[in-house]
Amino acid sequence: MRRYLNLGLLILMFCPSYLFSQLGKDITDITYRRSSLHTMLIESGAYPMKDTVENVFYEAPFPEKYNNHTVGRKSFDPSKYGGTLGVENPDFDKKAAKSKSAGNPEDQKAIENYLEQEAIARQMIAKWFNRSPNGSFDMNLIGERGSYNASEMEAKIAEGSVRGVASLADAGEELIKNTFVVVTKLNFVKNEPFARAIRDAGLISANQIENELGRDLAIAAAETFYALTKDGYTALAVAYLYQLEWDEETAAIFYQDYWVSEANWDKNRVAAFDTSKIFKMKFVGAEKASSIVAISAGKSMNEIIHLATIRNIDNMYVKLQKKYDVFKTKTPLYSVDPLAAKIGLKEGVKGGDKFEVLEQTIDSKTGKTKYVSKGKITVDRKKIWDNRYNAGEEISVIEVEDEPAESDSAVVASNAMLAGGDDDDVVIEPEPNAAMAGGDDDDVVVLGTDSANAGGNNNNEVVSNGKETAVIKEETQDEVVQPKLNMTYFKGGSKKYYPGMLIRQVK
Repeated sequence: MRRYLNLGLLILMFCPSYLFSQLGKDITDITYRRSSLHTMLIESGAYPMKDTVENVFYEAPFPEKYNNHTVGRKSFDPSKYGGTLGVENPDFDKKAAKSKSAGNPEDQKAIENYLEQEAIARQMIAKWFNRSPNGSFDMNLIGERGSYNASEMEAKIAEGSVRGVASLADAGEELIKNTFVVVTKLNFVKNEPFARAIRDAGLISANQIENELGRDLAIAAAETFYALTKDGYTALAVAYLYQLEWDEETAAIFYQDYWVSEANWDKNRVAAFDTSKIFKMKFVGAEKASSIVAISAGKSMNEIIHLATIRNIDNMYVKLQKKYDVFKTKTPLYSVDPLAAKIGLKEGVKGGDKFEVLEQTIDSKTGKTKYVSKGKITVDRKKIWDNRYNAGEEISVIEVEDEPAESDSAVVASNAMLAGGDDDDVVIEPEPNAAMAGGDDDDVVVLGTDSANAGGNNNNEVVSNGKETAVIKEETQDEVVQPKLNMTYFKGGSKKYYPGMLIRQVK
């Protein structure tokens, strides 16, 4: 096949990473195909600081790993679409929370009514094809985002030779099909009931520990957790993920029945597109995230809400990406010696995470883009970039998350304040089915505190009984977080890797 492909064009269009690696140009010049996203808010009933929280959402930076494909409004009132202005509350009972899916069926139905009645899918198609006020289309945006020849694509459509045109099919698979809507519901509730529920569950678990020292440590940690967090608020976010449906049948109808250009304008086709019902959004799934924010001196309430809300929204996107492969992003390797990429804590990167290295190429049989796996690399736990919003501020973060123990028979609880010395390790025998409350991968953010209030320097409080581990840790410790880095480093380099190859996290 290579004998009739222009190799230079092939490299330029589909392997730009190779071109830049050979010419020695800055990797930041490389463009790669990203998924596209529209974000919006489903409005809620009254809750503390509601106006401030919602304004933070509207002003938050757009997720940088996606193309901004915003259409229509940024929020809607569910009561106008068959729902109600309810509020999202935290699940205090962890076991009950795990038994039900994220999201609310009533909210989901209102969202789907909104998407259908406001023709969001059709608006997204219109944006992809750069629809003008008179209803005509062009391929400029698709050409720009996908490095396609827009003029050539438009010529093929005008000729009526759409079927079999590899670039059009490729654009559908690579770009249009990877278009999403994330609808978010927010809340901001007082901490005390949430913190008390976590503490009480922790005390129940702690009292089941037979080892006296371990039991005392677990009880003290639960009480410390409560003391640190009871006076603040909990930021909550639930996200509903939808994907634009685009297949061969939909594409054929669009190009044959609705396509109209400036040169061949047709009012009947314009009207047909305006009333079309064939474009749909499909529900992918929902995820929730929560962050406990403790109030302290040195930070205004607005600053606390701003930081907590944005970081909570970022965490919500991380959860969606980890759970739903279709929503996962790809990131180019920035360098190979050392092996590094521009991702970090904001994307949920943790030490030991594995990523697949992909080479973007062309399928010689179909002419479509394909991604060939070239190996796997592992995050260096000592060199992870803290690229979260306002990283480097004097804050302490307490995370309540799933963290597998070294073995099923023992976990380590390490805390100088509780154990009476620096870096003491205490092995606690776990009791079956005993777990802390609080949600998976939830953050507890303490703003404006000093290390004394958080339990001393370079110490972790870990309370675990079985597979659930509550980890109380400071950002200031010499651990995986390094705010001064500007990228994350990996282990497992190979001579076959080059800057610009794409990486994608694997489970």
